[in-house]
Amino acid sequence: MTTSPVERAADHFVSALAQWRVERGMTKKQLAARMGFDPSYVSHVEGRRHKPTEDFARRAEAVLAAGGAIWQRFQEYDELRHARGPVLHRDPPVPAQWMPPGTGLIVEQEVAELTYTEGAYRCVIRRALYNAGVEPVTRYLVKISVDRYPHDPQGSNRHHRQHPLSFEEMDLRAVAGEGAATEPMQWRLKLDRDAAKEVWLLFANDHGQFPLYPGERTTIEYAYTVGEEKWGQWFQRAVRLPTRNLTVRLNFPVEFEPQVWGVETSLAAEVPVRTPLERHNDARRAVFEWSTDAPLLNARYRLEWRFRGESAPTTPDEGVPKPRINGQERRTNGHELRASQRMRGIGIVQRGADLLRQRARHFQLPREEAAARDAVAGLRATLERLEGLHDFSKGVGLAASQIGLAVAAAVVRPPERGAESVVLLNPRVVDESSETDEQYEGCLSFFDYRGLVVRPLRVDVEHARFDGTRVITSFEQAMARLVSHEIDHLEGRLYVDRMVPGANLVPVEEYRQTGQPWNY
Repeated sequence: MTTSPVERAADHFVSALAQWRVERGMTKKQLAARMGFDPSYVSHVEGRRHKPTEDFARRAEAVLAAGGAIWQRFQEYDELRHARGPVLHRDPPVPAQWMPPGTGLIVEQEVAELTYTEGAYRCVIRRALYNAGVEPVTRYLVKISVDRYPHDPQGSNRHHRQHPLSFEEMDLRAVAGEGAATEPMQWRLKLDRDAAKEVWLLFANDHGQFPLYPGERTTIEYAYTVGEEKWGQWFQRAVRLPTRNLTVRLNFPVEFEPQVWGVETSLAAEVPVRTPLERHNDARRAVFEWSTDAPLLNARYRLEWRFRGESAPTTPDEGVPKPRINGQERRTNGHELRASQRMRGIGIVQRGADLLRQRARHFQLPREEAAARDAVAGLRATLERLEGLHDFSKGVGLAASQIGLAVAAAVVRPPERGAESVVLLNPRVVDESSETDEQYEGCLSFFDYRGLVVRPLRVDVEHARFDGTRVITSFEQAMARLVSHEIDHLEGRLYVDRMVPGANLVPVEEYRQTGQPWNY
């Protein structure tokens, strides 16, 4: 019987491996051969007779193209394995450049920069390519799309039918090579729609062809322009080829007072980007940069922004009066900007993501004090952004899983304005009152509805300080409810799990207690 956290994590890794192997239609023998292992190796790992290594996990992830799911399960297992004590046997070294046989084209580095200048956005994409395949590469597919109203697909479609994107305005240009060896690239149309274009960049021009042969490297760069009236306030990079490094830059005038955040969408979940954005000012320009050394195959990395300066251009959702329902803004083009969409827009993980159903990992304090402080800082920053979206008169809490961190940290802001927020690290309920009450709750990860939930009127919670010392704090009434809600998140539970079977959720538009505290 599996008893320890390490064994459970190993089971989760094996389950993910087997699931994706079956999904890809491979036998254990076929997978082992593609990974470059002995035919019996996969059988031994799936049968728990061999422990997975980093090399094995990386190769399985690469061959099965699991969108990071297999690699994530290995990291969870490896972290627990190291946390419980010294590892007696070191994993074999990982071949730094190993890729599955016949992988084909690899993006060794991508740098994507979007610059706003005089009413238009200029996008420049630079990719360092390596041909790891067995055939010469003669063309490269580029996809370009715009979406003026990303939260209103029908409105955006209408807008782009009336104002289609054209190649004349885009001024698409592409080159290959470095320095004196740079060659202009011709392109051939593949798809031409109002809001989307696809073209083949050809390793050829009027002077001849210059294919990228197996084992060779080159750099391609392409650029295009889109007017602000067609470009929504987002910039997305989709990882369609194995990629070793991805960097995205946004370049705006300082006087626009830009605010930027990022979201990562993979096959497993939608979460805030896992590494922070950096900003610096350069000659009246605000430059935001985000990078990752491990972009997931098939993932999408999306940066979004808003301008707060008076001199900034009108945003897609501005300039039109917005009627309000119970304090919630509503779009006037026929479609509401749902409450959950506003939460997602600032990086709150939404219901349906696997992360919200996972038990959070406890910090090893004080050894992991820095990591705990970083998590709490991220929670506080997100709560600050939330204040501009909703009137949290009942108080508000946020768990680390809701901002994409699978660690046991939460921050709770009491209903009383000006009261100091409560930080919870590694919390667990050790006692609760027999007296309960039933109140409507909402959840930032499920903000389109409210539901009646029974909670104790008092909970005693054991939790840790950053230095590792443990304390017990008693919370009553509203704070007891808020704290219990966040601890549920850290245990992989949502408030709907505590509702009476058969009870109905109330759409936020019909909820009549927005802006009012709970009654006691």
